Amino acid sequence: MDAGIVSYGVYVPRYRITPTEIGRVWGADGEGMGQSLNVLRKSVPAPDEDTITISTEALRVALVRGGIDPQQIGAIYVGSESHPYAVKPTATVVASAVGATPNLTAADFEFACKAGTAAVQTCLGLVGAGMVRYGVAIGTDTSQGAPGDALEYSASAGGAALVIGRERMLARVRRTLSYTTDTPDFWRREGQRYPSHGGRFTGEPAYFRHVTECARQMFEAEGTGPADYAHVVFHQPNGKFPQRVGKQLGFTDAQMRYGLVTPYIGNTYSGASLIGLANVLDHARPDERILVVGYGSGAGSDAFDLEVTDEIDRYDRSFGAPVQQYLDPGVEIPYAVYAKFRGKIHMGGS
Repeated sequence: MDAGIVSYGVYVPRYRITPTEIGRVWGADGEGMGQSLNVLRKSVPAPDEDTITISTEALRVALVRGGIDPQQIGAIYVGSESHPYAVKPTATVVASAVGATPNLTAADFEFACKAGTAAVQTCLGLVGAGMVRYGVAIGTDTSQGAPGDALEYSASAGGAALVIGRERMLARVRRTLSYTTDTPDFWRREGQRYPSHGGRFTGEPAYFRHVTECARQMFEAEGTGPADYAHVVFHQPNGKFPQRVGKQLGFTDAQMRYGLVTPYIGNTYSGASLIGLANVLDHARPDERILVVGYGSGAGSDAFDLEVTDEIDRYDRSFGAPVQQYLDPGVEIPYAVYAKFRGKIHMGGS
C-alpha cells in the first residue's frame, strides 16, 4: 500500500485507581482480580475530560510533531463507544478545535474496541486513492463498568491519534485485512447506563477466535510468521488476553513488550491497540516490521502489517509526552473520588 503513518499522538488522563481500592469498597479480592486480569491500575478521566478532549489533545500532539497544517487534513474519523452525544458527532468538534474545518469530511465510528482501527482502514483507503492528502484516525474511550462488575476493574480512559498520509511515512502499511462475524459477547442497548458482557464467552469464541484467525490470515497473505516481526500489538481488554494469544501464535515476550500497555493504564477500549502501537513507534527502528491485530466485540478483528522507515530517526517527539510517561502511576485517587468523577452517584428527586 502507498500509505502509512506520518505522525501520531497520545493522551491519557493522569488520575488512577487500583483494583485493590475497587475491591475494598465491594468486599471483593481486588488484588486478586487485578492479578487475574494483569491490571495494576487504570486511568480515570477528570470531570472535564471526555472523548472529545482526549481526542483533541492527542491530535494536537500529532499535528505539531509532524509539522502538519490542519487545513491539509481531508478526513477526521473518531472511533469510540463512549461519544459524549448520542446525536452530534465528536469528530466535528475535534476538527474545529484543531483548526481543520470546514473543507474536510468527518464522522464518528462505532465497533466496540476496534472502532479506532476501522477508522485507520478508512483513512488508508482515502489517502491511497488520492482523495485526501492526510486522514486522521482516532481511537479513544472513557468507558466504565457497572459498580462492582468485573469491567470496573479494567475499563479506563485514553486515546491515540494517527495521521495517515503518503509523505514522510514513519511506518508504511504493507497490508491490512479483517475477520468479522456476528458474535454477541459484549453490548449496550440504547438508554442503558452500563454495558453487559458474556463473561467467559468473551474469551474463547470471541476475542481468541477473531484475533487468532485474523493474524493467521495475515501470515498467509504476506508469507510471514511470528519471527518476521520485531514488534506485535494485540487488542488488550486486560493484560492477560494479549499475552495468551501471543504465546499461542508463537510470539515472544520481547516482541510483545512495548505493545502491551493495559497493565499500567487499564483497557482504553478503542484506544488500546493504537496506544500500544504508539508505544512501539516510540521505540522502533528502521526496517523493523510490526504486526497489529485489533479486536472489537460484536465481533471482528483488523490486522495491519507495517514496515518502519528511515523517517522514524528524524521524527521530532519533543512536543508531547512519550507513551512511557503515561504508563507511570499518575495521581492515585480513592473510590469515592472515582465515583464522583465518573458520575456513579445518582441523586433521586421528588
